[in-house]
Amino acid sequence: MRITTKGQVTIPVEIRERLGLLPHTEVVFEVEGNVAKIRRAKPKEQSRGRRLIEHLKGRATAGLSTDEIMALTRGDG
Repeated sequence: MRITTKGQVTIPVEIRERLGLLPHTEVVFEVEGNVAKIRRAKPKEQSRGRRLIEHLKGRATAGLSTDEIMALTRGDG
C-alpha cells in the first residue's frame, strides 16, 4: 500500500466493514512512538465545520416563526 502525493491512503474494504467506517465517518489519528492509529472520532472531536454548524444552531434572526419559514420553503407564502 502506498501513500499518494496528497498524503492519502485507501483503507481496505475488509477493514472498513469490520470497523463500520462508512463514507463521511469522522476519524482521528493518534501517534504512539512510530505507530499511527486511526479510530472513529468522539462527538466532541468533530470537524471544524460540524462545530461551526452546532454553534450556529438556533441563532437565526429572520424574525419569522417556524411556520412562516416552512411556508416560504414550500412556496406557500
